Amino acid sequence: MKPSVTQRRRFVATILLSALAALSVFALPTRAADEPLSIDTGLISGKRLGDDGAVRAYKGIPYAAPPVGKLRWQPPQPPAKWQGVRACAEFGPVCPQQPYPKGSFYAREPEEQSEDCLFLNVWTAAKSPQETRPVMVWIHGGALTRGSGSMEVYDGEQLARQGIVLVTINYRLGPLGYLSHPALSRESPHQSSGNYGVLDQIAALEWVKRNIAAIGGDPERVTIFGESAGSWSVCSLVATPLAKGLFQRAIGQSGGCFSPMQYLNDQRNGFAPAEKLGEKLAAILGCDKADDPLAALREKTPEEILAAAAKDPAQARARAVVDGWVFPDEIINLYAEGRQNRVSVIAGSNADEGTSLAGALAPTKMAPFLASTKSKYTGLSERFLKVYPVTSDSDVRDAFLHSLRDEWFSWEMRTWVRMMRKAGLPAYLYYFTRVPPRADAEKYGAFHAAEIVYAFDNLAGTSWNPEPADRALADAMSSCWVRFAASGDPNGGKLPNWPVYDESSEPFLEFGDSVGAGSHLLKSECDFFDDYFRAKRAQESP
Repeated sequence: MKPSVTQRRRFVATILLSALAALSVFALPTRAADEPLSIDTGLISGKRLGDDGAVRAYKGIPYAAPPVGKLRWQPPQPPAKWQGVRACAEFGPVCPQQPYPKGSFYAREPEEQSEDCLFLNVWTAAKSPQETRPVMVWIHGGALTRGSGSMEVYDGEQLARQGIVLVTINYRLGPLGYLSHPALSRESPHQSSGNYGVLDQIAALEWVKRNIAAIGGDPERVTIFGESAGSWSVCSLVATPLAKGLFQRAIGQSGGCFSPMQYLNDQRNGFAPAEKLGEKLAAILGCDKADDPLAALREKTPEEILAAAAKDPAQARARAVVDGWVFPDEIINLYAEGRQNRVSVIAGSNADEGTSLAGALAPTKMAPFLASTKSKYTGLSERFLKVYPVTSDSDVRDAFLHSLRDEWFSWEMRTWVRMMRKAGLPAYLYYFTRVPPRADAEKYGAFHAAEIVYAFDNLAGTSWNPEPADRALADAMSSCWVRFAASGDPNGGKLPNWPVYDESSEPFLEFGDSVGAGSHLLKSECDFFDDYFRAKRAQESP
């Protein structure tokens, strides 16, 4: 039967409506967020992501005033308010930093830098402020001297799709973030200097506390997480009393903060006082003879300060210091005495941490390695060689890299979960062993930072050729992180049970070719470094 005019019109209308719907979906990725959001400094607009436009990103939001001029080497100050709608569709500049050395495993294309760099970025799929989704705040790594919250690997879209409101931050780095100097201490009402990068991180968390509800996040369910120096920072934030109440959970990926610390104006633990290093930097810059050395330092450009610091290895490093305010004591003491913030923790490390960090420096000859071992470990050198046996030149590289992994990472992370459990707090230990499907996989193995793309579920953003095992692992690891952020417990789904750590059975979860539970992770290795650091502290105690 021939269709009627009415039927033909309905058919055409249906086709037109379908076409319009398809066009509107196609347009979503480039469409700005529908409604400006109101935060405490003004209105912001963002950008919709993905084919469905379900995730919105707000980038380059200032969480503190630019730390320039007289605000350089000052605690972060509140950001200025603005009129109208601030477009937050692009990342802000990164904090001033020296590039990685040529040929570094971690080298990348340079980004725009500015001392005006205290920005954060938010990804959310919440449709209204009433949703109160769990919040995760990422603190980037880079030895406290490099990095930013805008690196592609930290893209938050996938975690947002899993129900997280994801925040990444910048914070001051190197000598601009961690310089101590007597004049700065005198200027401070707390008689403190240094630790400005830590104070930036705290200011970002305070911003989250004030504003994240407007973006659909729950300010009472905040998880801080980070890798390498970002994990040092997480460990430090758990310790400092200034961060109390700003987060409820913490995840540390390959970085603890329990090795001996530098003091502000005392020579301890083999370190010169931090203020003395600041005076030395002022002398390198020619500011020490000025009538006002601090004013002269503040007149120098960031590039001049970074270049001067690069001339002295002690200056080129950045570290938190015991200053009596941000850190009233060494971090290991704060934890040991149960004075850390009462939060839940996940902590862990990777199987081949040293390959990308020090593989090029690894010794290959037995005689010099044995000599350096005897010099470093003195009375413990024979025990060291039982834990890391060397019988020929072919053993030297592995012994060096494994001992570095355990001294810098495995021991730190075990110490962290042990300290939390002794304080009666939930803590979970993990070990990442999956070798990513890179062209250089045999050389680097499960290298330092290999786990990040799995935790963020960002395999699609890599140049790798992921296998089904990689996709399954990314789903497993990111889901554990999300469940932990939501409830404080990473268990659930089809994964093996991940027990809370206890010192008798020492349980951990391995994220590898498959996910499985284990016990007594690298026990003899970590026990050795327990005794090594205990002896070192006893020797260096005042």
